Amino acid sequence: MCSLRALGTQLLPPTQATGITEELYRRTYTFCTRLLTLPAPYCTVALDCAIRLKTETAVPGTLYQRLVIAEQNLTSELYPYQERAFLFVDPELVSPSVCSALLLELEAAQVQQTPEACMRHVVTHALQAALGDACHAGALQRKLQASPRQALERYFHAVVAAVEQMASEPSPSREGHLERLEEIYCSLLGPAAAARGRCGGDPLQSPQPNIPLPSPHITFHLWTDEEQLWKELVLFLRPRSQLCLSADLEALDLQGLWPDRELARVSMLSTDSGIERDLPPGADELPLPGSPEMERARLQRKGGVKKRVRLPDVLMPACWDGPPGLHRRTGRPSGDGELLPGVSRLHTARVLVLGDDRMLGRLAQAYHCLRKRETQKCCLTPRLSLQLYYIPVLAPEKQASCRHSELRELATFLGRADPWYESTVNTLCPAIHKLAEMPPSLDTSRTVDPFILDVITYYLRMGTQPIYFQIYTVKIFRDLSQHPAEDIFLTELKVKIQDTKPPKDGFSPRRRGAAEGPGAELNICYQKALLSHRAQEVAVSLRATGLVLKTFAASDTEVSGPAPAPPPAVPVTDHTCLNVSVTEVIKSSNLAGRSFSMVTNTFRTANIQIQSQDQRLLTLLLDKDGRRTFKDVVRFEVSPCPEPCSGAHKSEASQLGSHGQEVEGTKAKPKPLLMPINTFSGIVQ
Repeated sequence: MCSLRALGTQLLPPTQATGITEELYRRTYTFCTRLLTLPAPYCTVALDCAIRLKTETAVPGTLYQRLVIAEQNLTSELYPYQERAFLFVDPELVSPSVCSALLLELEAAQVQQTPEACMRHVVTHALQAALGDACHAGALQRKLQASPRQALERYFHAVVAAVEQMASEPSPSREGHLERLEEIYCSLLGPAAAARGRCGGDPLQSPQPNIPLPSPHITFHLWTDEEQLWKELVLFLRPRSQLCLSADLEALDLQGLWPDRELARVSMLSTDSGIERDLPPGADELPLPGSPEMERARLQRKGGVKKRVRLPDVLMPACWDGPPGLHRRTGRPSGDGELLPGVSRLHTARVLVLGDDRMLGRLAQAYHCLRKRETQKCCLTPRLSLQLYYIPVLAPEKQASCRHSELRELATFLGRADPWYESTVNTLCPAIHKLAEMPPSLDTSRTVDPFILDVITYYLRMGTQPIYFQIYTVKIFRDLSQHPAEDIFLTELKVKIQDTKPPKDGFSPRRRGAAEGPGAELNICYQKALLSHRAQEVAVSLRATGLVLKTFAASDTEVSGPAPAPPPAVPVTDHTCLNVSVTEVIKSSNLAGRSFSMVTNTFRTANIQIQSQDQRLLTLLLDKDGRRTFKDVVRFEVSPCPEPCSGAHKSEASQLGSHGQEVEGTKAKPKPLLMPINTFSGIVQ
């Protein structure tokens, strides 16, 4: 774990600092290459660090330039990648004081990080990284500060072109790169300053000023509805000249965002009838040896199957399907590439949510709606890389209450899986409340201390390893003769028995033979979770007062006390199955009469159906959120939520079968829908 933190710390100085010796670069690069033999996540983080170090060693200043251009959305044709961080807060779950503290820090940072200031930082950093002590950074900053916007943009594009052209060459020439940057430096300060720099500079010159690394461009949003995430992502992708949103989502003019569906099918129309007399004249004559036709025929592949890009693969990007592969392309953000021919993913949306498990449940709802919308109109997926982040923040009244641990089970699991996340993110919650409760300073001239913003920036930049969580769907029957209502949950489903209302005629609807007492008679049918993944159905009828279905076992979330032995069915790290706790009512008879006792039974499953047998209705509570309560439920079914496009995959696979035979792909189980949450190192075994 210490080596992972050391790697993360080593990534920051090469990005911001200048003047680092090549010997230090070489030693750090050697250390990273030695970690490549270790298992994940060590090899993954080490590979990312080694790629960055190699890029910075070849062309100093590249990492800083690319990071500022992407995060601040500066226009550049040579590096067109853009990033945007979205901070979502539910006002009903986070106190107004915390929202005000976050807004204060974000607004203070945006005032200092204007596009002109960011362009000045890029130009100064690139020239200082390349020229070293020969660069008079103080005079350069003063010159850029006095330059008009048009001249500043000209210098900015010239520096970006010099750095990107150098980085794109297979065997870059350091001398030619220095000459181009010296020309820009000379045009800024004049030939005399450049000549003094080449002669060794002024020995009385003050130390090089520190060039700040601007924080990412973060926008603050109050969570209102499930569609809000999709709206903000569409606004991020739209050109700046078309920032008007219609009130009707379906009336949005998304011209240029919809990929052509025909591009997803690469096929060739054959005009060959198969009859010899239909061949064109001369088609049966062999070309002469050495002719271009013979050379073309020799290089052409005969009898090969033409590759076809399937539409479901297009709809499912690598960052949403599951653990992605290692990105070895130098200088490109993770998740880039082309999902459709001619369409590049140039945008990265980093969605950060603050709150407890209830906020994550709403994020899962929005994520599921977004995926379903993409199956109908694929406009975001081919052009956008979506990254999800989470910082636990509880309401002040919940800090010392007994529900403190209940509302942050997912954060506790992330902290146990990634100790780096535990020490950096989970410890931020008390600090946020302390800063929010501090009285405002009367001295308006003092600058705002961006403590919370600095931790958020560190998390957004260094949190690159996702942990995937299964989303579960629940079908809710209020009437067995009607179609069920459907919803999803991420962390917990709690079932309570509703109190029965006595009938007006005094006749009890309880069936004969039913045991009287608390709770209700439930018929439970579930598929037992086994290591062999064999289907073992279990059906049982019992009397219970309630049930709790959790996606995390107790041993995965408890933070104190001895850890209990894991169940023999599945390992503790397996968080892709439900942990069901049933409070069963045990009836016993003795001389004093009939008595009842409560016993909690637990088991693991992936699919479960529960139905009330004695007309006692159920109440369902999803993700501990009181606003997501379903009453008067007779039956409900829980199963892993499938990918929204898995049905399309089945229909297409059935069409590929010949002679009416169904292909093997149609019998495959649908791929489950997993929601990724970025951490620093993923799951550390």
